[in-house]
Amino acid sequence: MSESREILRVEGLRKGFPGVVALDGVDFALRSGEVHVLLGENGAGKSTLIKMLSGAYHPDEGRILVDGEPVEIRTAGDAQRLGISTIYQEFNLVPELTVGENLCLGRPPRRFGLVDTKRMHAQARELLDRVGVDVDPRTPVGRLGIARMQMVEIAKALALNARVLIMDEPTAVLTTTEVERLFQIVRQLREQGVAIVFITHHLEEIAQIGDRVTVLRDGRSVAEVPATTSEEELVRLMVGRPIDQQYPREAGEPGAPLLSVRGLTRAGAFADVSFDVRAGEVVGLAGLVGAGRTEVARAIFGADSYDSGEVLVNGRALPRGDVQAALAARLGLVPEDRKGQGLVLGAGIGENLGLVTLGRASRGGFVDRAGQRAAAARVAEQLGVRMSGLDQEVRTLSGGNQQKVVIGKWLLADVGVLILDEPTRGIDVGAKVEIYQLINSLTASGHAVLMISSDLPEILGMSDRVLVMARGRLVGELDAGEATQDSVMALAVTEVEDARVH
Repeated sequence: MSESREILRVEGLRKGFPGVVALDGVDFALRSGEVHVLLGENGAGKSTLIKMLSGAYHPDEGRILVDGEPVEIRTAGDAQRLGISTIYQEFNLVPELTVGENLCLGRPPRRFGLVDTKRMHAQARELLDRVGVDVDPRTPVGRLGIARMQMVEIAKALALNARVLIMDEPTAVLTTTEVERLFQIVRQLREQGVAIVFITHHLEEIAQIGDRVTVLRDGRSVAEVPATTSEEELVRLMVGRPIDQQYPREAGEPGAPLLSVRGLTRAGAFADVSFDVRAGEVVGLAGLVGAGRTEVARAIFGADSYDSGEVLVNGRALPRGDVQAALAARLGLVPEDRKGQGLVLGAGIGENLGLVTLGRASRGGFVDRAGQRAAAARVAEQLGVRMSGLDQEVRTLSGGNQQKVVIGKWLLADVGVLILDEPTRGIDVGAKVEIYQLINSLTASGHAVLMISSDLPEILGMSDRVLVMARGRLVGELDAGEATQDSVMALAVTEVEDARVH
């Protein structure tokens, strides 16, 4: 690797939006052949900073220098010409196109003036092999799960041969094995002299992959420290206070089953899945990506149908594929894709919080808007949503605050059973603890929670029981006292008959 030199620097960057100052004088420097971790709570300014480096936003004040020369980055094309490539937490893929078409978007190989499909798929296969994901390049991206979409995004960035690679929460939905594969790729790029900006909320990853850390708080850069800095100190720098307990689970005595799943089967997805979730209990659902966890959750909620089996809430069977029946039974789902499935991004916070209860608040065709707004304000305050007001568009919120709104609409609906699919993906440690405390309050008041997470420490720290899926089947159940990372992973890689091929 060549000698490290400064590639990019930002000086005094400032950016404001109506009612909000997102960045207030940020300084940041990046050298070739380093992994520079950008750390901060949701709303600290990380996303705004990387959007200015990628051409989505333009700074109000300050400047950006590349190779020591001031530059203006007004478009994504400007960033690409400067060698800056960004992998966003919200994917920049076209669901209707195939994986191969997405990887070659805008620059497909041609033969005699036509797209050379065979060569395109071969190039795509090579890129997919580099990130270690087994996906047919002819598969439409819309059929992939979130984790595989993430790996396709990484492969797409590798195709651009960037000098600066910005990775926004790239490990948020990856399993331990996939994270290690990603880290191998990052280390290879670092050896090749690529400068990498790495954003993560998994503090344990920083020492594994990082060289330096810049901490943002309230729109300002407050510290630059080595990646070997202790997690306790990083948390203090991020939130301005120490956090005593990362997983503050308060388990109680579970009651009667509120959710019962019996023999749930759907060809190509899962088979013979049965379990109970009792009042006052958090049941964690673990497994490798592709094990069928999300598919089961969506089937339970009625978002997708299934072939056989039944779902019971409070002992009463729900009709399959009927979301309205699930809502009437006080069953809620926080989906893994909060932006695509959990929010109306162009609507205000108050409107999003009232989505589930809109029907109940209507009388004679008229909505009690004042009542809805008062209830939304109460829930927003309870969850500590950082906002300028209830009319602020949800799209302008940080990831953590968006997730609070998604959960908040179910609080407003007073659901008895809440399914949480990757509830803290892309959320900082402070907001995570707030969500965990919210889970505690739900179970303390007799609600039941089914939590799906690819974050094993989260599953272990917040679950009373852990269910493990592998290849579409439920392969084990562990009590909190016996569940460890090793015991869960041993079950997750169990060789079972693949239910998805029948």
